[in-house]
Amino acid sequence: MASITRFRACDHLLNLNIFRSSFKKNGMLNALWFHTTPRRLVVELKMPSLSPTMTSGTIVNWHKKEGDTVNPGDVLCEIQTDKAVMAFETEEEGTLAKIFIGDDSHDVQVGSLIALLAEPGEDWKNATCSDTPKVASEKPKNPPKPNCEVSSSEHQDKRNSKRAMTLGPAVRNLLVRYGLSPIAILGSGPRGLLLKGDVLHHIQKENLKPVPISSAAEPKISSKAIVTEPKKSDLQKGTIKKIQNLTHEQEYQDLELSSMRRTIAKRLTASKTGIPHAYSTINCKVGTVMNLRQKFKNEGIKFSINDIIIKAVATALDLCPEANVIWQGDQLVQPTNVDISVAVATNSGLITPIVTDVLGRGVLEIGDMVRDLAERARGGKLQLHEFQGGSFTISNLGMYGVSEFSAIINPPQCAILAVGGSRLELGDDGKPAMVMSATLSYDGEAISPVAAATFMSTLQRLLESPQSLLLGHRSLPE
Repeated sequence: MASITRFRACDHLLNLNIFRSSFKKNGMLNALWFHTTPRRLVVELKMPSLSPTMTSGTIVNWHKKEGDTVNPGDVLCEIQTDKAVMAFETEEEGTLAKIFIGDDSHDVQVGSLIALLAEPGEDWKNATCSDTPKVASEKPKNPPKPNCEVSSSEHQDKRNSKRAMTLGPAVRNLLVRYGLSPIAILGSGPRGLLLKGDVLHHIQKENLKPVPISSAAEPKISSKAIVTEPKKSDLQKGTIKKIQNLTHEQEYQDLELSSMRRTIAKRLTASKTGIPHAYSTINCKVGTVMNLRQKFKNEGIKFSINDIIIKAVATALDLCPEANVIWQGDQLVQPTNVDISVAVATNSGLITPIVTDVLGRGVLEIGDMVRDLAERARGGKLQLHEFQGGSFTISNLGMYGVSEFSAIINPPQCAILAVGGSRLELGDDGKPAMVMSATLSYDGEAISPVAAATFMSTLQRLLESPQSLLLGHRSLPE
């Protein structure tokens, strides 16, 4: 004999229909449990984490609109992370039913619901979700009134008594200049604080004119006190200077910082304060490199000095593996390959795409790869693996006329090379020579000064005799 028992939905089972089937077999009581759940009609699309350090991002723009068909692999929108602008792809299919967070939305937390995707065949116009996010602009219809027995006039008196202590210098100057009282102007700052914009709005609204500055009132002097009077020329000179400062205010424009720039600033601050930076600088004679480049250019083969530097750095790291190290947590490791990160300036900030396996590539291939990565970095089309990682970074500001500078280490890497532009100097033999400065910033805990000096001297020899680099040799020139 068998029996089926149904258990209604409860709090921890949500809306599941749970069944238990009991029956006897060979004198033993057996039970089977099974449940039925409603078919999923919509897919919740949440803010993804597109980088290991991303906690929030900006939805730049949507590629799909409500009602558009979505297939696996389609790009739904572009999201600006703390590293770059990246495409958000989906592996689901259906119809984009609802967009909760639109274009140019800042500080969207990872995991927040941003859209709904209706499954194929479903009515996307009526798709709903129980977890619909609240829009910040929405206000309650009937906001509760505070239960307060203190009258509004008493509140106003308390606010006015505190304003004189919290007025900024710009607000004070405007009040004095136009003969205003802070009590007559309603403040829009925190806790009714009077701001400069409040005063300017009041002046513009009332069409007020500056009050002429009168001479200072004569101080009351005691009969016992002896005070020397200031000269009239000094008073006039001070008055004229004060009028000039008040009538010529400098205008300014607020500049919005992207989340990428803020994250870069936080990471560099943490690196500079938390990593023991040490420095080593060399001056390389690059006349041979420039002549060799010009010779190949005349034959139709083009490459840049930066391409040669990338190849030389990778070869020097291969010859001095003690400098090719990175941190993995608290463990110092040595990568098997030499992957060089190259700093590229974009409108959103600095990003470091990676040239992988530099030792296995020729100079021309390195140049093509760097140009492709830089172009896609400026267009915000880099994939995550193309700028996450790397064992060493090169930052070259020579094309901007910078002769020498030092850079901040990009963790978990342990070193970065700052390359300046070439300049003409007198050599040891008294003849003019083209010289380029390069400064290595390295982690003093991970790389010893001897290892850093060995790497820099090796790099100097490779750059001053670049023929072996073009031939692909992994040895020092004789």
